[in-house]
Amino acid sequence: MYIVYSLQSISHPDKYYIGSTEDLTERLVTHNAGKCVHTSKFGPWRLMVSIQFSDKSKALAFERYLKSGSGRAFAKKHF
Repeated sequence: MYIVYSLQSISHPDKYYIGSTEDLTERLVTHNAGKCVHTSKFGPWRLMVSIQFSDKSKALAFERYLKSGSGRAFAKKHF
């Protein structure tokens, strides 16, 4: 399974991060340990949404969409 997820910073609630992984538990530990360059400044993080896909290409396409302008608007409205 491939997972697309959205995180929200606990210390900076206006900061969000969208990513994808095959192991969500381990990835969240990595983010909160400060081992990810893109999220280390605003940790700790909490999981807002996770969506599972059986197809990796569909998961990556959805992640790219969520990182686009219209995808950010979609996420803000629905997540």
